[in-house]
Amino acid sequence: MAACGHNEKKNFAILTNVLTQAWSGMTTGEYKRHKGLTKENLRDNMTNIELALNTLAEVATTELSRERNPKGMNESKQAAQAGGQVAKNARQDLERQLGHSVISSQRASYYIRPIEEGKAEELPSEEDTSNPHE
Repeated sequence: MAACGHNEKKNFAILTNVLTQAWSGMTTGEYKRHKGLTKENLRDNMTNIELALNTLAEVATTELSRERNPKGMNESKQAAQAGGQVAKNARQDLERQLGHSVISSQRASYYIRPIEEGKAEELPSEEDTSNPHE
């Protein structure tokens, strides 16, 4: 991967912010504060639903950008906004069906137990998980 220049990193951060705000209603900074994060990575602390919606927003933005071939930052922001809107529509539909928000203040550390050194368990082999009644 080629090295990103300062402007490229800044533009990427701006577009990520536009995309995140479009689907979640929060900027990345607001979202991190909502989860109580300081230096931790937001994406690493999303629930499965949040991660799926974020991925949908990214994929939709990529496809829209391929179709529209944006020229400049303003057109790129429009594509990010539109891609985020796709995920927002999916989020709102799911929330209507669930009856509650899927935007969570939970962090990954709340639901992923760390593996204690020397105490990692192996996953069962296929023959261990086969149906004994077959």
